[in-house]
Amino acid sequence: MSTLKRIPIKYVRDRAKNRYEKDSFCYVCGVGGSLDFHHLYTVDVLFDNWLKTNKIKINTVEDIIAVRDEFIESHLYEMYEYARTLCKTCHKRLHTVYGQRPALSTASKQERWLDKQREKKCPKEYGPL
Repeated sequence: MSTLKRIPIKYVRDRAKNRYEKDSFCYVCGVGGSLDFHHLYTVDVLFDNWLKTNKIKINTVEDIIAVRDEFIESHLYEMYEYARTLCKTCHKRLHTVYGQRPALSTASKQERWLDKQREKKCPKEYGPL
């Protein structure tokens, strides 16, 4: 049995990353380059809640590997659809407003905030980014 050398959510994210479909530009400002994939539902909070609901304890690498695919499959929308591609600057600004580990209840607020920021950067008369 291998003891955990990283926090469990890192093993989940490593597994999920190959299915992320990042845009080639920031959702807010349109900048390309070094981009992040921001989940509107905080993945580690979702995972913690899922573990508690299912009464699962993670103590070893084998424990996390045994459940991560099930977690991902039961949260496809949150993992892949309800997310935005953001540049480092816009991503940092979002987390300055909502914190490093936003509560799940803030997902729709984050979405509205991103839409407002995008509108400020790209007024309707100029069309979409």
